Amino acid sequence: MSKISNPTKVITGVNTRWSYANVWDAKSINGGAPKYSVSLIIPKSDTVTVNKIKAAIEAAYEEGQSKLKGNGKTVPALSVLKTPLRDGDLERPDDPAYANAYFINANSATAPGIVDADRQPILERSEVYSGVYGRASINLYAFNSNGNKGIACGLNNLQKIRDGEPLGGKSRAEDDFDTEEDDDFLD
Repeated sequence: MSKISNPTKVITGVNTRWSYANVWDAKSINGGAPKYSVSLIIPKSDTVTVNKIKAAIEAAYEEGQSKLKGNGKTVPALSVLKTPLRDGDLERPDDPAYANAYFINANSATAPGIVDADRQPILERSEVYSGVYGRASINLYAFNSNGNKGIACGLNNLQKIRDGEPLGGKSRAEDDFDTEEDDDFLD
């Protein structure tokens, strides 16, 4: 059985870092329909993943021309459309997690499948947090709604490869209480 190639689907590299990982519970943004989402931080050095995403954006543009044209006479050029691959150095200059990286925000109305490096399902919520490294299965597609046109990124599934420093400034309970002295706890 041969695999059918989908030019709009990408599996990111293992050094992709997950941020704003809302992968267990769908959240509503600005009153919209609740969605599962994650910001994928891709090192600029991972040119394989970056080039795959750029190619998938082009494929989504080609595939979605009738949708992008809508009621207009022509299809807008890809260069003027909103696309999901963004430069962390330009758009998040104050966030060191986004330095020397691109990022792409992926979301879905349905929960992503989440597995570990051995492709076993991860059921423990604490295993997946903003800051872990892993691969993501995403798909790119054209959209045209309420006058907004562009290419968006859908979230399919996630594979955690390894732990990373948690992002977002929240410390872990096991680190907070990792002290030798009691700090006058009982005084």
